[in-house]
Amino acid sequence: MTRRYFGTDGIRGTVGQTPITPDFMLRLGHAVGRVLRRSNSRPTVLIGKDTRISGYMIESALEAGLASAGVDTLLTGPLPTPGVAYLTRALRLDLGVVISASHNAYPDNGIKFFSARGEKLPDDWEEAVEAALAEPPQWVDSATLGKARRLDDARGRYIEFCKSTVDKDMSLRGLKVVVDAANGAAYHVAPDVFHELGAEVVAIGCQPDGVNINAGFGATAPQALVAAVARHGADYGVALDGDADRLQLVDRHGRLFNGDELLYALVLDRLAQGQPVPGAVGTLMTNMAVELALRQRGIALVRAKVGDRYVLEELAARGWLLGGEGSGHLLALDKHTTGDGIVSALQVLQATQRARASLGELLADVALFPQTLINVRLPSLANWQDNARLAIETRAVEAELAGQGRVLIRASGTEPVLRVMVEARDAGHGRALAERLAAAARHDGFVTAG
Repeated sequence: MTRRYFGTDGIRGTVGQTPITPDFMLRLGHAVGRVLRRSNSRPTVLIGKDTRISGYMIESALEAGLASAGVDTLLTGPLPTPGVAYLTRALRLDLGVVISASHNAYPDNGIKFFSARGEKLPDDWEEAVEAALAEPPQWVDSATLGKARRLDDARGRYIEFCKSTVDKDMSLRGLKVVVDAANGAAYHVAPDVFHELGAEVVAIGCQPDGVNINAGFGATAPQALVAAVARHGADYGVALDGDADRLQLVDRHGRLFNGDELLYALVLDRLAQGQPVPGAVGTLMTNMAVELALRQRGIALVRAKVGDRYVLEELAARGWLLGGEGSGHLLALDKHTTGDGIVSALQVLQATQRARASLGELLADVALFPQTLINVRLPSLANWQDNARLAIETRAVEAELAGQGRVLIRASGTEPVLRVMVEARDAGHGRALAERLAAAARHDGFVTAG
């Protein structure tokens, strides 16, 4: 079945345009409720959201739609996405709903769903909801309508969960940490987590007004964090995105560490604790320097498609625990069922404490390879794989790199653009090789580069 509304991570779009409209959200809530009642006559759903002004409208519409199908709701108000996943599991609820567009700007919003186990739901569940959306509504009678209430202290419960993911004797006392919540869902959570673990906290990006989420702050705009760490003489800086499921981390020298490096730090920590690490999962974009460093320690890196959903699927299929992507989505499945920026930051800081080393020292044997990305705009993506010259040139470039670099050529999913990426130890060499491949991609009518 071709899904009309669900993408790779729920439903997302611009507010006021289908499907992010109040009438659609009412229908969506009703359809979700009908699907839930097939296995439970009186389900309860948890609804959390980030700080976008449109969250009020969407929350009300979803709540009404669920109630009309006979489903009770618990409302948390602003809460990080991983917090909703945790509470859904901890409270033995039937479904968790997050109203968020993650790292997007405030005009966008979206819906994510979590199962009773706090995990992303499978495709067949999403297909069942889409099928229910296409059917006429079936309102329950007045006596069966769902009820809604606020969940007391959702924030406090989640703060305690985050703290529980590190050792009981782990303390951040003596550290000054800048915490940037992107004016998003973690604005009233993240600073308290680090403070309660003993750190001196400087909070930035923690004054949401409904329209400033991800605007100049957070994991997608880490310059504010780098500047604040320098200004306050902090030891570390932690930046989350709008729904707090990803992070970027900065040290006292202003060095920014991406998700690939932080994943490697987590693997090193597990190995140092004598824990088995059969492998780790990255994505097609994971830096090759991390892959080579893991290989030297006998750890395989498996690459999934770009997106934390695909990393999670690969981990589940292999029974592994650690995965992530350069954007800062990290997964430690023995700590949480989904990516969690706060929990991931705590795991990294705990790794530095155990190693009695700074993060830079811990990652001294990983020097990320420069990546060159060239976007080649094509008349059409329909037959780009039939370009014989590109195929020949790709094999030649891979032979020249000889295992010390990487080529990735992939079609954009949203525009007629071929993305040509070359990773090599030397930036100039990588750039020259990427330009050779881009020239080959333009051959036989492939004409303009972006």
